[in-house]
Amino acid sequence: MPTFAMRPIRFAGRLLLALTAVTTLAVVFLVSIVLTDGAGSGLAAWLTTLGVASVAALWRGHSRTGAARLVPFLPVVVAAALTASVCIPTVPTTRRYPPALPFVATQHWTLATGSQVAVYHYPPAEPGTRHPIPLVYLNGGPVRGISVLDHRFLQLLARQGYDVYAYEQAGGGRSDLLSMDQYTISRSVRDLDAFTHRLDRGKVDVLGFSSGAVVLARALADPSVAAHLHRAIVAEPGPMDGSTSRIAGHQGRPSARDLAPGTTGPRSTQLPRYAAAFGLMRLGLLTPDTGLIGQAEGDNAFTAADLGSDTASAYCARDAHRIPTEDTAQNFSFSPAASLRIQQTVQDSPSSVPQLRRSKTPAMLMIAECSSQVRQWATTILANDPAIQRTQYMPGVGHHMWNGLDDNNDRAAAVITSFLQGKPAPLPNHPTRDEIPAFLRDHE
Repeated sequence: MPTFAMRPIRFAGRLLLALTAVTTLAVVFLVSIVLTDGAGSGLAAWLTTLGVASVAALWRGHSRTGAARLVPFLPVVVAAALTASVCIPTVPTTRRYPPALPFVATQHWTLATGSQVAVYHYPPAEPGTRHPIPLVYLNGGPVRGISVLDHRFLQLLARQGYDVYAYEQAGGGRSDLLSMDQYTISRSVRDLDAFTHRLDRGKVDVLGFSSGAVVLARALADPSVAAHLHRAIVAEPGPMDGSTSRIAGHQGRPSARDLAPGTTGPRSTQLPRYAAAFGLMRLGLLTPDTGLIGQAEGDNAFTAADLGSDTASAYCARDAHRIPTEDTAQNFSFSPAASLRIQQTVQDSPSSVPQLRRSKTPAMLMIAECSSQVRQWATTILANDPAIQRTQYMPGVGHHMWNGLDDNNDRAAAVITSFLQGKPAPLPNHPTRDEIPAFLRDHE
């Protein structure tokens, strides 16, 4: 074969070897990130990889002469440049809090637990129709700011005469951060108790949604906390303890998860640093307290678009092409590391069922037709809380039941207010405890 015909083959072979070397070094770097838990913003892994790669390049080049000795270092330089992007922050590393909302004042309360939380108060629009017992809202997340969509719903309840208070749980929204080891489900329950004491209005009604409903369910299982609760509304709860979190059950009617258009807007996961950090944390390969990125930096970097299909999963399939904008970019706040940390403490916690069976606080359970939550997360609470007086199965809505579409907010408000006032329910009491087996069969 002529010599000139060999050149492209040799070049392709060398290029393939170089690409293989770069890929191998990138894998070594990621493994080092995991083994060092991202120590020093990833620099420990980067220096280790660079050192190993340099030694290998020296060994490969020792038999070469002149400039040829430098050729093995080319993949090292390329890999070093690529992996260095994982070690360099592209957002501020101190917490940037969302700006003040234009329609409600933000108060900052220091609770007896040490948590400093952002508080929002919506007094009754008509003082003459004021209901005497305050209503406290616990939003979902966990460790997520209260969305504008939720604020609108709280305003609706205030227009109906309720004295509404909401606070963003520690680390979320405008509330101050905690050290990572302080984020636990037990701390969240203690914060609720401390908030009711700080409010100093006697017993309160509480509406807990999603992970906020988990906090509320755990509060109902704690007699010292439940003693300060007048009525409780557990809406679309997540798993309340370790045994419940391990249930592989059934979800509701189809959601819009795989039907809605893709989310738009900037994503932190399009950047190597945050794609590596959040991806490895979600896989459990990095701890929430990883040295790769700090909590504040992660909060600053994470965007609504990073939630991906999670937002669509909160809506019915029929609403796939009209999912509302839940929040503004300026108000959106989510702490992925703290959220994972709290979820881990739920998964590691013993069963709450024995304590919940002694609950005496009047309660209502709300379940959405197109819920993305495992049905048994809700029915476990229903089966074991003897004080649940009614269940309201909400037709035509997904996990985010008050979503501004059609009359969904009004229907959710009617269900909530009728229970708080002890009036007949607008919907059938379904499922009852006896109906749980049939209810779960219907969702197989």
